[in-house]
Formats: sequence, structure tokens, C-alpha cells
Amino acid sequence: MSLDTLVIRQLGLQDWTSVVFAMQQFTNQRNQMTLDEIWLVEHLPVFTKGQTSTKEPVFMLQNIPVMQSDRGGGITYHGPGQQVLYIMLNLQRRRLSVHQLVSAIEQTVLTTLIHFSVSAHLISGAPGVYIDGKKICSLGLRIRKGCSYHGLALNINMDLTPFLYIHPCGDHQLEMTQLAQQKPDLTLSEVQPVLIRHFTSYLAIKDIFWGNNTSYLGE
Repeated sequence: MSLDTLVIRQLGLQDWTSVVFAMQQFTNQRNQMTLDEIWLVEHLPVFTKGQTSTKEPVFMLQNIPVMQSDRGGGITYHGPGQQVLYIMLNLQRRRLSVHQLVSAIEQTVLTTLIHFSVSAHLISGAPGVYIDGKKICSLGLRIRKGCSYHGLALNINMDLTPFLYIHPCGDHQLEMTQLAQQKPDLTLSEVQPVLIRHFTSYLAIKDIFWGNNTSYLGE
């Protein structure tokens, strides 16, 4: 496979800590010959605090664990029915800036929603994607050795209640929404290939290798 190849791994429902540890290990150990990867994941219920979150220690909210993350952004929630894309790209090799990657992620989500006849928009100075001012997709990245990890979380068909226990992304006024409120019958498996198709199109990636490998996490 060429160095342009993007490996897609479908990891299913996974514990957040295990996946993030594996993602950090992947990034730390990769070299100039390592292929870029995207991991499609759902997480068991967890709150995660980004680098801009308040530093007060919180270990549990409504019986859901609170974990510190090394991504950018504030506190958010992950749970079943939310599609997470972890995006591990060698930005230097692909000659991408962080701004270009963020733009590609946001445009990917916008066009994916358009594909399903849902109109969404961006808000200047507030990363992510919104429907009528409510946030449907959050994003947070970390760059190490010129490579990205972490990525996006798109709410598709999940329990939004845990978002009420926090100020998502540090915004006291922010409300969350999901695709099910517009298209109640859509599943993650229907959304996944559309997300990948638009993301690879925006970055002009032509070589894609689909894998389904939970053993990659050491299981």
C-alpha cells in the first residue's frame, strides 16, 4: 500500500480509556512509513475534560466517570449512539495545517448532514457543527510530532440527558442536538460510509483500506 493509503478501523462499542491509550501509543510509536488511520468508535458512557476545562477534580457525575483528556476543548459527553471518528494523520506528510484539518472535519460533517437532507451551519469562533444554534458535532484535536489524533463526535441516536449535567465545551448556554431529531430511523452504520467518503474527498485521499479489527486494542 502507498503512503497515501488511509486505514479505516471499525472498533464498535469500546471503553474510552482503552481506545485513547491505544491511540496515544499509535501516535508515539509511528514513523514516516506508518500509514494514517481513522478509527470509528462508539464509547461506553463517559465525560471527558479537554485542555481548556476547569481544573477542579471531578471523578463522577450521575454515576458516569469523568476522565481527563489531552485533546483541545472543554468538557463533553460520549455514549452509545454517538459516532466518534479518531483521526490519526501525518499532517506534515499530507502538507496539511491544523486549520485545514479542522475545516475539512467541519465540512465533512456539513456535507454528510446535507446528504441526509439536514441543514446545518458553523458558528464563528466556536468549533463544531450546529443545527439551529444547537450543537450536533463536537471536535477536539491534539497534534504530536506533526501528527493528529482525537477527532470528532457526531450525535446520531443517543441519550442526550447526560449533556444536561455539564456545560458542554464550557458554554453555559449551549444546547445539544442529534441527527435522530431530524431523521429518527438513521443508524450509525448508515452514516459511517458517508462520513468517510466526504472526509477522504475533501483531503483528496484516493487509497482507502477498510479493516474491522478490535484486536488492535489488545483484546
